[in-house]
Amino acid sequence: MDLDSNAHSVFLLCYHLVLVVKYRRRVFDDDISKRAKEIFEYISPNYNITLQEWNYDADHIHIIFKAHPKSEISKFINAYKSASSRLLKKEFPEIKTKLWKENFWSQSFCLLTTGEAPIEVIEKYIQGQNEKTNKPYKS
Repeated sequence: MDLDSNAHSVFLLCYHLVLVVKYRRRVFDDDISKRAKEIFEYISPNYNITLQEWNYDADHIHIIFKAHPKSEISKFINAYKSASSRLLKKEFPEIKTKLWKENFWSQSFCLLTTGEAPIEVIEKYIQGQNEKTNKPYKS
């Protein structure tokens, strides 16, 4: 496991983001997905975010990315959705015929944290910490 670091901390913050086209309209193809990915990669460094994995279906995209502790993830997601919506509709005018009104992205999104171990393993590790030193835990 490779950890990221800065001057004062070590971290590994990975997220799985799912963005859905408004009303599940089927607009993505290889070209549109490629351009959406380019927009993501252009904006993400401003938020200390790094793309790890990208894939799409006709009506949504899946993204795995890494972030820093100071990354403002909700601001990044809003900036990405706004820029990508504007640019994709401009560069691929056929998209507008598939959308209802002007909305490209659904207002909601799914953001999940990812990790190297299931939460149950981490909980068990934390619960067993005082057992290793044979010292009772005092709060």
